[in-house]
Order: sequence, then structure tokens, then C-alpha cells
Amino acid sequence: MNISNTQVSAHPFLKALYEDGYYPDDAVDRGKGILLRLCARIEAERPADLAALYVLTHAATEEFNDLQDEDFDIETVAREELAEEFWFVSQAYGFADADVEELIAPRDW
Repeated sequence: MNISNTQVSAHPFLKALYEDGYYPDDAVDRGKGILLRLCARIEAERPADLAALYVLTHAATEEFNDLQDEDFDIETVAREELAEEFWFVSQAYGFADADVEELIAPRDW
């Protein structure tokens, strides 16, 4: 996956989860993949406004919902980390007014 945003490509996604032995690396890898696919979609689709961005972040949030069902327990530490990562992505792509709660509104974690 080729990400052209240098801020995003240099970002250590889900670093805190990799450093915490509670989370299996393979599950965290899948979570990182969700975030990178979100970034690729943002670059490909170039959402014109927050509403269009939220459509993309909601789809990624739904993927995390599904990941949680498999073997990834999204509890307090992970919830905070994921919210921060979604906020980071919105900021990196110029959506300074994005609301973190709206970015991940369909979450069930």
C-alpha cells in the first residue's frame, strides 16, 4: 500500500498496543492495516468535506468492530489508542475540525 502523505507514512500506528503484551501482534497488525487502508482511501477519494471523511472513517470503524469480534479485545487502552489514531489521520489530511467522537461514531467498543 503506497501512502503519499509523509506524515502518515512515518507514523508508528498503534505503537502503544504493540508495546503492550496484552495485545497479540497479529491482531494489532490487522488493526494497523485497517488504518492504512483508511489513509489510502482518503488519498484515493479525496473527501471534500467532513461528511465525506466521516463516511470513510465510519467504514474503518466498522472493520474494527468486526476485528473485535474475532480476537481483539478493544478495552480502555485500545479504545483510547484507536480514537487518537483516527484523530491523527483526520489532522494529517487537513480536517482540523473533525470531531473524534464522530470519526468513530459506529463503534461498539
